[in-house]
Amino acid sequence: MTELAMFTEAVKNLLPNTPIFIEGTNYEDISILDDTPLPEEKDVLAEYAKVKQHYQDIEYQRQRTREYPSIGDQLDALFKAGVFPEEMSAQIQSVKDKYPKP
Repeated sequence: MTELAMFTEAVKNLLPNTPIFIEGTNYEDISILDDTPLPEEKDVLAEYAKVKQHYQDIEYQRQRTREYPSIGDQLDALFKAGVFPEEMSAQIQSVKDKYPKP
């Protein structure tokens, strides 16, 4: 996720039903397209920090997703074995161990 996407998400969290236009990641880059008042800069920056932290906190999920066997491979292994095979369980567990939850 880009810095601009995170900044945009933060502003949208504060102004969920307000039409906005954002050109960059600075407070001055926010344009509100109706008469809704702009939140204070400190509130926008605090929300931006929360969004950014959340994105970083779930990095392990993105890493795991890239390395897990595909759902198709998992289902095929399950079908062929008649049960969830140890080798698939071990492969999934190794990814979980490599990228633990924080």
